[in-house]
Amino acid sequence: MATVCLLLQVGATTSNGAEVNPQYENRSDIPSQYTWKLEEIYPNQKAWDKDVKSVVSQADQFYHYKGTLSKSASHLKNILEQYSTIMRKHDKIYIYASLKLHTNSSNAKLQSSTDQADHMSMNVMEKTSWLYTDISKLPMKKLKTYIDDPQLSAYKYVLEEMLRTKEHTLPEKMEELLLKTAPIASVPESTFTMLEKDIPFPSFMAASKTALPLNRFNYSTYMESSDRVIREKAFQTYYHTLKQYQDTFAQTLGGQVKASNAYAKIRHYPNAIAASLDSNNIPVRVYGGLIQSVHRGLPLLHRYMAVKKQLLHVSPMHMYDLRAPLSKKDNQYVSFEEAKKRVIDGLSIWGEDYTDVLTKAFNERWIDVYSTQDKHGGAYQWGSYDTHPYVLLNYRGTNDDISTIAHELGHAMQSYYTKKAQPYLTAGYPTFLAEIASTMNEQLLWHDTYKKAKTKEEKIALLCDRLEGFRTTLFRQTQFAEFEKIIHEKDQQGESLNAEAMSKVYLELNKKYYGPSIVSDPEIAVEWAKIPHLYNNFYVYQYATSFAASIDLTEQILKEGRPAINRIHHHLLTAGGSENPLSVLKKSGVDMSTDQPIREAMKAFDETLTELENLLK
Repeated sequence: MATVCLLLQVGATTSNGAEVNPQYENRSDIPSQYTWKLEEIYPNQKAWDKDVKSVVSQADQFYHYKGTLSKSASHLKNILEQYSTIMRKHDKIYIYASLKLHTNSSNAKLQSSTDQADHMSMNVMEKTSWLYTDISKLPMKKLKTYIDDPQLSAYKYVLEEMLRTKEHTLPEKMEELLLKTAPIASVPESTFTMLEKDIPFPSFMAASKTALPLNRFNYSTYMESSDRVIREKAFQTYYHTLKQYQDTFAQTLGGQVKASNAYAKIRHYPNAIAASLDSNNIPVRVYGGLIQSVHRGLPLLHRYMAVKKQLLHVSPMHMYDLRAPLSKKDNQYVSFEEAKKRVIDGLSIWGEDYTDVLTKAFNERWIDVYSTQDKHGGAYQWGSYDTHPYVLLNYRGTNDDISTIAHELGHAMQSYYTKKAQPYLTAGYPTFLAEIASTMNEQLLWHDTYKKAKTKEEKIALLCDRLEGFRTTLFRQTQFAEFEKIIHEKDQQGESLNAEAMSKVYLELNKKYYGPSIVSDPEIAVEWAKIPHLYNNFYVYQYATSFAASIDLTEQILKEGRPAINRIHHHLLTAGGSENPLSVLKKSGVDMSTDQPIREAMKAFDETLTELENLLK
């Protein structure tokens, strides 16, 4: 996702020009139209409790099918359908509890419900996990017969994937044992989440000698301030506070890495990258190729940093200057209603059906908008097969927040269309495809806004905004991916992953990526401690690959119009997990098995930077 780079306010503002971001202490203070309508999933706790009991009972009964898969294709089809029914209910139960907690994480009752959901999930998995193991244990000839049977055509790719990964499936007892360790494996991430929530950040003194409160939500606002003293003090206070907890963060992230490496070894993979990428059938060379291609493009990022330094009129430029507005003018607040209009208008190129669903998402409370102190940070889209998508935001009224809305609704629309087109077992799209539709929406919104820009100042602002998108997604996410690769390799080689070691690696990478035009402040060395996606093994690289793919596909839409839209919709937005992701992308119009999309993205970055430089002459 893009991060704020907007140097001047662009486009429409609120009617009186004086609105500010509403602040809410408690969730009950937020107007209901800006909160999720979760009672659509379960009207009350009693209904949820009833499903928890019933799904465990269904799973117990399902266990009796164990050992019967070789009977016939029709028998296997019946088992897969029953499994889907159980897992659909399982997902609905689990997601409901999670969504409730994520908007009120300090609530003890909701924490208890989530614990109950975890327990339910473990019981269900214990009674159903045999299915994939037993399918993989079928004789090769029998499995190939099932793959070719028309009765199982809806599950053809699922069965093919089981055949492909057969060598990494363990004996039944080992699979059961690994399943029992799942809650233990999730401890690093859950510990990180709670630690991040509980860290008390002190206030800091601005130039006016006024004490300004700091927390994990308003930190970004301070980084976008036109007051350099505020940016510097907030930056230093934030990271000095994180550093006080760096040893704990190192233990949580180190535990995640050790678990990742251990599971890869247990499943007979050469390393954790191979294990993680194999789940999406992505060759490891794609990961390494991304890092190499981005390294070749680093001179472009260094050139951009030099231009940014010139525009900011600061010397030296520091890391806390990266998100500063160029003008002294304060960023104007954009109301959520105005943001809604801009997003729908900017994505109208997708067509009426698409924008009708977007409108429904806004009007029927699919989106949870505003922050409270104990709300889950960041933004995401989530939902079960039997619910519409839900989008979590922490809206602050910036132009970056508008881009985030478009991004998360890109996820939501892909989920919406995939569930309409696919059965449950192939409705979940692989993570390699997960960030493309979302990032395309950001690109389409940007192009629409740039097309409407009337002044040189507006164009400069928007060009800078796009360049920041490249910086924060193509370059920054690759930096994270390289850091993740290095620390996994260090653990695999028996090296320590203490805070000092990880900070050293991170600071060296930061200097390498950002170049000589900016000071890599020592505080930035501990930035690894605040990156939640490092707890989702080898996920971040897909932000970069997806960004490159989205640049290419967006250009196709803008040049071809409806033919490209139809092609992308038919393949990318509806394929889900029914086909190899590289094949889905190739049919959509981009070949991610080569470095061509990365090179094209670098070309687009160069062209955008050149256009900015020309306007600044």
